[in-house]
Amino acid sequence: MRWLFLSLAGPGIWAAGFAGVYALHGAGCALGWPGTALAAGLDLHRAVLWAGWLATLAAGALLLTRLPVVADGGLVHQLPRAGAWIGLTATLLTLLPVAVATSC
Repeated sequence: MRWLFLSLAGPGIWAAGFAGVYALHGAGCALGWPGTALAAGLDLHRAVLWAGWLATLAAGALLLTRLPVVADGGLVHQLPRAGAWIGLTATLLTLLPVAVATSC
């Protein structure tokens, strides 16, 4: 049963990050964060979105580094690493546009 949890951990991290970053996007637009300037021409909204995206990437990378590498252990032993890679790749590809595109 543990392998099932570990197999779903990568996509679960992506799902939580996806929901969190999009929630921050909506909250930031509603609260006027794009108008709050920070250092180096960066606004609060963009900084928060980048922080959420990078935190989700870090969580996925941490999961991937903590999983054991099993060279020839069959599908049961390789599925958790595959799930971690899927979650990390999905985080990179689906949250990057939110972090870099025009805000509201």
